Amino acid sequence: MRTNRKAAGRTAAALLTACALALVAGCSGSGGKDSEDKADDGGGGTKAKTPRMKIAMVTHSGEGDTFWDIVQSGAEVAAAKDNVDFLYAANKEGKEQAQLIQSYIDQDVDGLVVSLAKPEAVKAVIAKATAAGIPVVTINSGAEFSKPFGALSHIGQDEAIAGEAVGEELTRRGKKKALCVIHEQGNVSLEERCAGVKKAFGGTVENLNVEGTNMPSSTSSIEAKLQSGKSTGEFDTVVTLGAPFAAASVKAKAGAGSNAEINTFDLNEDVVKQLKAKEIGFAVDQQPYLQGYLAVDELWLNKNNGNVVGGGKPVLTGPALVTEKDVPALEKFTARGTR
Repeated sequence: MRTNRKAAGRTAAALLTACALALVAGCSGSGGKDSEDKADDGGGGTKAKTPRMKIAMVTHSGEGDTFWDIVQSGAEVAAAKDNVDFLYAANKEGKEQAQLIQSYIDQDVDGLVVSLAKPEAVKAVIAKATAAGIPVVTINSGAEFSKPFGALSHIGQDEAIAGEAVGEELTRRGKKKALCVIHEQGNVSLEERCAGVKKAFGGTVENLNVEGTNMPSSTSSIEAKLQSGKSTGEFDTVVTLGAPFAAASVKAKAGAGSNAEINTFDLNEDVVKQLKAKEIGFAVDQQPYLQGYLAVDELWLNKNNGNVVGGGKPVLTGPALVTEKDVPALEKFTARGTR
């Protein structure tokens, strides 16, 4: 597993923070075999003897999305450990996401976890939350907006650095022309990824917007682009920005009769299988389980011990590039939905 050198310092800091949180959480647990069993489930431990809390998470994607299923899994394990009532809602539209956040403010939750894919749409309602004394932790997207919006901290990967890591890897592999597939227009994180690829790649990059909520349509669009590329300069790699779109690109590649290498952001059980079968060259892991787990844990620590992690800087959970060589270590984790 290879981590981008530009992120090495910040990644190390993130790991130290994660370790510190793990140590704090471990203080209330028991040792021995029981602890080992709980650790094998991806976290957990003895429930905290602190007052019951209510924490809500509102994201721009949700149920049925393999990435966000993993985020939720991490949040739920932390919530069970921390004696937290965990609530979850999602909507890809910024206006509706803001309304969901407002509904949880009205319920007087003890903390909010919010993704900032469309930051301007939720800026005002996050201000309402902080004004009401409800601490907010942002995750996954929009890191640069987190502190200005008044959040305690941001947990996720730096999307520009992640994109540059991909661009550097494509250059190392000798690629010349990349197709970067954006599955949600207006999502600042996805745009940053493709921009990062373009910045660091020694070849050319062309973006393709697809209808991410319609997988057959997305597959057809990618296939048509690969087909048309044969007359305008053939694509030798496709970069998708979400795990489900890797499979769509593998199918599109076959339909177009293309030799393009498929690479993707994000990791799940299917991507690990595709890496093993060498249908995908590499994947970018941003550890979504950790994003959910640490966000809930931070809000619990903030309420019960006044802690704020990150020192005003984002807590990085990625990126790390994984290939078929990493499959043996990852298979058991992705099978249980924690990686």
